[in-house]
Amino acid sequence: CLLAGSSSNCITQENPIKEKAKAYDSNEVEKPAVYQPNTYAPLKEREADFPKKNQEHHSTKAQSRSKFLDEPDTGKQSQALAKSNSESQNGFHKSWTLLLVLLIVIPLAYVLWSGMLNLPDSTSSKNTQILQAFRAQMKKLKNTYRSQDPNLWKRTHVFLEKHLNASHLHVEPAILLLTAGREAEKVLRCLSNEIADAFAFSQNATTIKINGADKAILDSDVVKLEVDHELSLGFGEGKKVAVVHRFESLPAGSTLIFYKYCDHENAAFKDVALLLTVLLDEHSLRKSLTLQEVEEKVRDFLWEKFTSSDVPTSYNSMDTDKLSGLWSRISHLVLPVWPEKGLPVGGCT
Repeated sequence: CLLAGSSSNCITQENPIKEKAKAYDSNEVEKPAVYQPNTYAPLKEREADFPKKNQEHHSTKAQSRSKFLDEPDTGKQSQALAKSNSESQNGFHKSWTLLLVLLIVIPLAYVLWSGMLNLPDSTSSKNTQILQAFRAQMKKLKNTYRSQDPNLWKRTHVFLEKHLNASHLHVEPAILLLTAGREAEKVLRCLSNEIADAFAFSQNATTIKINGADKAILDSDVVKLEVDHELSLGFGEGKKVAVVHRFESLPAGSTLIFYKYCDHENAAFKDVALLLTVLLDEHSLRKSLTLQEVEEKVRDFLWEKFTSSDVPTSYNSMDTDKLSGLWSRISHLVLPVWPEKGLPVGGCT
């Protein structure tokens, strides 16, 4: 500056190095606004967008999961719908089946009911014929055997007719026991046969006849089998009545077979009748005896006959208890038979 002679130049033109330093300092103080790209902005945007995208991702995932979870519900709905359709179809088929059954059953029931309404008429007519036939036969017998006790006809008629009447349920067989003294032996045989035949004739059947006197000397077990066979075979073939003559002459043990045929509740055949005859040892049976006294006389006679110590060994199988049970089964109705003066010779066998 001094050399140039200008002090102002010296003042204004300073050392370039100092100027640069000043300029540097001024730049440090005031820096011009220079545009620089914001490298953090996309990162921030991405950070800001991340929750949204994450939310969208979760939303998409939730939708897919919801869709996946909804699929079973849809399957269940389809299964329920199929089941409902199946049930409706089953109900439809059941309705048609029920309707078809009703269409078949109702006419059939009508036919059966009509037949049942007509059945009593035919049954009643047949029953009337049976009763009329029995009454006619008994009337003939009463006119033939005029010496008999009126109680015999009355009680026998009522007892057997009740069994013949179809309106009464057969819960047990009809058991009738006739007894007489030796003077009325033939009448006892004839009358018992003809009463049995009247009972059988009214039902268009025949009579089983067993003679105890013919079996008296046989073994008790053998007789039991024979009697069982005859009764079972006869009743099984449709015969309606059996006569057992001389019941007291049967071996004692063999008579136990009548438990099977005379039981009150469990008889083998319930729509049948059995007539038993007992011939007493005494010559005559007094007409003055009451029916109760006649029954007691027959009971005492059978007790002595079947349990006495001097009878054959085949009788040993009978005892008092067994005989009591047997008597309760065969003593439904015990009636006496009196001698007849005017009985035709050869009128019966």
